Amino acid sequence: MDANDQLDNYEIELYKTLHTFLLEHKEVDSIKPDAPDLENIWPKICQSYIPDGVREFAQYPAASLGWMMYIGMALARFWDIDWVTYSANPDLYLYLRNKRDFDHMDEYISEDVLGLTQTDAQKLQKLVGTVAEMAHNALLKEGFEPGTQVAFMGYVRTLHQMFHAGTAVQLLRMGYKMRKLQ
Repeated sequence: MDANDQLDNYEIELYKTLHTFLLEHKEVDSIKPDAPDLENIWPKICQSYIPDGVREFAQYPAASLGWMMYIGMALARFWDIDWVTYSANPDLYLYLRNKRDFDHMDEYISEDVLGLTQTDAQKLQKLVGTVAEMAHNALLKEGFEPGTQVAFMGYVRTLHQMFHAGTAVQLLRMGYKMRKLQ
């Protein structure tokens, strides 16, 4: 199996693991959201996030991964509010980060973007922390050799699934139900 196959299999399994957990906790719909606007912005978000995310990963892997779930939630909210305006922003990651700073981005998103009460923000923090730990454990279990290109790509694929988890959770919270078309 070559590296790309390993990465593809890893990402598929990570999606299944996170989706199953979130589905069991009634945080996502059974069908993965089809949100091309959000998927299309992923490369820009990832590219902008990588310097901060990688810097934080060594000491705070759950935060490095979890913040991407918060970002996915924020972008799903922006999509619902006024995607034309928000998507015109050249760097939505920096927009979110710079409202406070990297360390407090979760609080900004919970309070100001999602409008959560303190109690709901704490519940979300626990959920994101659990999902981030699950993702981190999956990344470690995969056994990518640290410092290699494959390990870096494994990290990026993990961020991608955290982003998807965030968008799926927020879309359901806003009342979007995914259904198969007949």
